[in-house]
Formats: sequence, C-alpha cells, structure tokens
Amino acid sequence: MISDSDIPGLDQPLNYESESTCLFPNLLNNDKGRAHHEYSNYEEVPPTIELPLTTLREFTMLHIMNAVTDKPNWNIKIFDDEIRAKWKAEALDAPGKAVTERMAEWCMEELKYNATRFDKTAGGVIKVYNGDVVKSDTAVSHMVKAELQAAVRPLEEVPEWEKDWHPGSDEKVLDLVHPSLFPVIYGRTRALGKGEGFATLENCIARCGEGDVLEKQKAPDKRYSADFQWLPCEVDISEGINGQARITSYVNNLHPIKHKNLYHIIEKIITASIPLWNKTLAPLAHLWYHKNRAEYIVSRYVLQPDEKLSDKREVILRIPYYDVEYDPDPEHAPETEGPQRLEGEDDKWSRSYWDRRNQWIEDTRKVVLPEPGAFRPLEDPPPFDLRKEFGGTGLQVIVKLANIELTAEKPEYGGGTWHVEGQLNEHICATALYYYSSSNITPSSLAFRQHTSDFTRSRIMHRQDQHEWFPNVFGCNQYWPTFQNVGVVDTREGRLLTFPNILQHQVQPFKLEDRTKPGHRKILALFLVDPNIKIISSANVPCQRKDWWREEIGCQGGIDAVLPRELGDLVFEKVEEFPIGMEEAKKWRLKLMKKRKAFVLKEVKIFEKETFSLCEH
Repeated sequence: MISDSDIPGLDQPLNYESESTCLFPNLLNNDKGRAHHEYSNYEEVPPTIELPLTTLREFTMLHIMNAVTDKPNWNIKIFDDEIRAKWKAEALDAPGKAVTERMAEWCMEELKYNATRFDKTAGGVIKVYNGDVVKSDTAVSHMVKAELQAAVRPLEEVPEWEKDWHPGSDEKVLDLVHPSLFPVIYGRTRALGKGEGFATLENCIARCGEGDVLEKQKAPDKRYSADFQWLPCEVDISEGINGQARITSYVNNLHPIKHKNLYHIIEKIITASIPLWNKTLAPLAHLWYHKNRAEYIVSRYVLQPDEKLSDKREVILRIPYYDVEYDPDPEHAPETEGPQRLEGEDDKWSRSYWDRRNQWIEDTRKVVLPEPGAFRPLEDPPPFDLRKEFGGTGLQVIVKLANIELTAEKPEYGGGTWHVEGQLNEHICATALYYYSSSNITPSSLAFRQHTSDFTRSRIMHRQDQHEWFPNVFGCNQYWPTFQNVGVVDTREGRLLTFPNILQHQVQPFKLEDRTKPGHRKILALFLVDPNIKIISSANVPCQRKDWWREEIGCQGGIDAVLPRELGDLVFEKVEEFPIGMEEAKKWRLKLMKKRKAFVLKEVKIFEKETFSLCEH
C-alpha cells in the first residue's frame, strides 16, 4: 500500500517513527531497534546488532564450508564417501589454516546436514555467515540472466559523451542506473502531498513539476542527511499476482516506457531475492543473536556442578569459548623448573629474578585452542516471510545498475571501503546483489566484518594481566575496535547474494586476467528499505528529469514539434525552476557523494572508537 502521509521528510521530521514502528536492527541505528518492543525497561536493553564474539577456528570452518558449497553439485557429492574424504583432506592440508581433525569432521557433517535441506529450499539458498549472509547460484535462471544482459545493452551502447562514468572512479565504473543522480533533494524536489494521488509508471512524466517543494529540515543527527535521500520504487508483492513482484512506480533514472522490458526482468530478480531476504532477515526479525547472548544463557539456565556454560551455547556457536586454558601451564610450576636465581638474587622477592621468571612463564605457556565437539545442528531462528508480513503494504526497493570496466590502460580495480548502505533517511535493512556478467577478470569477492559483542568477551574467565589468549583465540587485541573480519564470498557470474545492514562490507580488488583484452563485472544492486517504515518514494515524487519531460512534451506536439532542435534547446535551457537538467543533477550528485563520503569516514571512526577492554578480575 503506497502512502502519502506519516512519511519522514514529507510530512514528518526526518527521524519520525510511529509508536508502533518496529524497525529491523541497523548498524547505523544501534540504539536498541526492535528490542524496545520486547522489554519493559527500554533504557536497560543493550544494542541489538552485535554478533557473538567468534573464534578464529569457527571462522575457518565457515570458510571451508563456503568453499565446498561453491562446488557444482556439492549437495549430491557430499554423500559420496570418496569425494567427502577428498574434501576433508583438502581442508586439513589447506596452507595457513591449521585445521584440526575435529574441525574438518564437523564441517563434513554440517555439510551433509545442510545438503538434506538444500533441495527443500526455494532457489538453492545457502547461509554463509552469521548476520545472515546468504548466497544462491540458481535463484536466478540462466534464461533470466541472458534477458538481463540483453536488456541493459541499450543503456551501455550509447555515444561516449553520454556514458556516465562514476565520479572519482577513473572511468572504471560505468553508472547505468544510479540512485545518487536525481535523488530527493530537500529544498528542490517537488513531491505530491496528501490527497494529490501518486505518480504511476504511466503518468510519472506527465505529472512532472506537480506537488510542492519538500521543505528542508535540520538533521536530528549526523546519521541523517539534511540534503538528500535516495529514491526507491514501490513493489507489489501481494499473493494476487501469481507470486511475481510487480514494480508500480518508476525506478529512478530508468525510463518506464523505453525500458519496460528491463522493468519486468528486474521484477523477476526481486522475486528471486525474496527467499534470500527472508533468510537474511529472519534472525533480525526475531532478535536471534541478541536473545542468545551469553548473559541470557546465564539467566536462562542453572548450571549443574559438572556443566560448563559452553555446554549451553550450541544455539548459535560451533565453538563456544568461556574458559582460558593453557598447556603447558608453568604458572604454578616449582622453582626448580625454569630460570634459576643468579648471584645476588637470593632475596625472595628479587625483582630481576621474578622478571625473568615471569617472562619465562609467558613464553612457555601455550593457549589451548578450542575445538568443536561432536556435530550437532545449530538452531535456526523461526521462519520469516516478507510476503506474509508485508504482502498488503508492499516493499520499497532502491535500484542500481553498474559496470566495472577494465582495459589494458586501466587493468586493475582497487576495491572499495568498509561501509554499510545509505544513511538513516533510506532505512536500508538488507541488500541483494546479482552478478549477471563477468568477463576476463580474476576472481573477485565481497568481504564482510561484524560488530562484535564486547559483553560476550567479558564472560570469558581468564587470569589477571594475561591477554595473549585473546589474539590467539579470536584474532582480536586489547583496545582494538570491536570488529571481527568474518570472511569473503566469491562474486562469480550468476550469483545472487543478500546480506543485512548490520554487517559492513567491502569490495575486494581484482584485475584483468589477460591484459591484452578488456574485461568487466556487471552488477544489479537492490537495496531493501525496511518494510516496517515508509520513506519518500517515486510514487510521491513525479519525474524530475528535464530530458524525460522534454521528450514527453515533444510527443504531445510541443516545442520540439514546431521548432528546429537548436531553437528548442534555447527554450528548454530557460526552464530553470523545474524540472532538473542533467548538468545541474550532476552537480547535486557531487555534493551528495562528498557528504556521504564524509559520513562513511566519520561512521567508521565512530565504530572504531569502541574497543575491546579486557577487564581484570
């Protein structure tokens, strides 16, 4: 259901949320999110987006299973004893991984378990990392992929002067459809108000210029932009349309008539993304990681004398860790072992002797790295279904189409920065990336890192002033930012990948495979606006583009029908107030990009100020 009221930035403040609004957790909005609807004392509820502190060994296990599930027909081959033994041996022998027998055995057993469920899931959905990061190589058919490749060709095959190279990309990133061009511009954009109806695919250009200019507001804080908002399209996902998503308002910067066929293909890919988004959003919808934090386990269970807290942590962790152990552990070794007293060190409290002895203890003791137990399936959160929850109100999706183009003169792409998508104006809760074409490039990937619960760390029992276990077990250090690098996912052609906006992600570098030939990677990005809230969409904002409006006027027998092109250009150049010309739009885009870049850098600094602190007992 498209809305024309109670929308942030339209008729409400930028940070408006109704009392019943129950937003998904978001790394940009780490202030309890959905939790305040489930707990009586709001002030005592901790942030909801922290994922559990995870051992390096568990991350290694996830990397092993991710690699296996990249193999063709893995779900069938895993039941072949010979092939499974080969994969297990490859995991054990992987350079730099230090995989143990128990780790490898758990991986093979979990893969067998997941394979039994793989064929029962729509679109071949595979969970890769907590959060949840989800991948599928079959959700979008080869036919739809070919249709998309053909449908974007008219956007690519334009004169060189028309190509829209992304600013600052050194002409390596070609924007075909980008939300930073002609976005909502507070103080400039015109929007339809309550009772004025909505812009549709059929009339969005004809209604260009209608509505009132959106009032510029003061941003409540830096997480909101006082100047811009990306513009989503409206998507109908009701059951009455044969399960096919249907775009009902224009995709910003994609002409709804000229590219009608491309609209239908994007609808198919949105439809394919829904089962993956369901999997990605399920733990957020049910606060799964939040509810299964260590302190909740402590309050939920009464431990018996022969039980450890780790015995109760099988819900979300393969390798729970709550007790630091050493072997060898010379802490209480007799003084006959280790360095002996030298001449002049007869005093019981000789500082030089104890300095040498303590250094020997530190150098000698070895942290016992944790192992998984016998395989036991981790619990899944309750199912979540976007269609069931929001079939009546629909989704809002921000669309981007971009190519990374490499040449012999520019053979390498340097990768991106750590970030989450958008600002809080967009309320993006999850992303779907479809990699629909790759040619002559080295393997490329997308990396993820998680914001980790420091409280979980404080539940680990360790001796005072002993911190060396922390980097050995978790890859973290005292006073380091509370982030953990989770791993990467291969971004091969045909892959559909979804992930939530509680994880930072970073595009990894790649280059031409054969430097004598050009190469590319082409991406369709779908940013899902949190369906618990409505933001300004293209249904509220009729077309802002002067070039589209001019074509519409010409088709109706306007100026271009009676004047030579050169005179028509002069007339349309004088139309200053509205709509917006391309030159002006690109200036606004540069301002948007400058502000967003500053925002991303500042957010990273804020996140990195929160550090691990190994409290003493």
